[in-house]
Amino acid sequence: MFDRHVTLESLITDSVAKKHLPKAGYAHVVAATEYAFELAVKRKVCVDLATKATLLHDIGHTNWERHGEWDFESYNEFDIHTIKGAERAHELLILKGEDLGKAREIALAILFHSGSSPVSKNVKLTPLQKLVSDADDMDEQEDGAHHRVKIDFGEALQRIRRLDMLVHPYRKDCNENCENCDSLK
Repeated sequence: MFDRHVTLESLITDSVAKKHLPKAGYAHVVAATEYAFELAVKRKVCVDLATKATLLHDIGHTNWERHGEWDFESYNEFDIHTIKGAERAHELLILKGEDLGKAREIALAILFHSGSSPVSKNVKLTPLQKLVSDADDMDEQEDGAHHRVKIDFGEALQRIRRLDMLVHPYRKDCNENCENCDSLK
């Protein structure tokens, strides 16, 4: 059905994603990905890249809880999840057979998605990078509570499969050469 296209389902079911995404919370990454789809359509940004980048945007998270509470102070001071996430996502995408240009653009969107990252300071974001940041913010809750909202993997997978079906028609207009893609400039 999707040829050799790397789907959201193939990403969320991979062992790397299943190891790391629960730390960010399936509810958060799926909700943010749903927001990213809507924003990408509205803003005319590549829907394929936007949904993949948002699904994987928090794959670099570690556990910032202390005594059952989110340690927001330590997270803000020491977190490097964007750096770790960009690397993990890039490697996962390449292993899945993603186009190299797309994998790079997705990794960069992950790298710059959060103001908590020191690498994001004074960076002019591309439309894709801004979209991933905005989609993440749309699901944000006070003191990191959005990372603790629970849904089971089955529900997350069902919602991701729905998104794959929604993304598929937009791929026909996708410029496979991401360096020349107008939605990234």
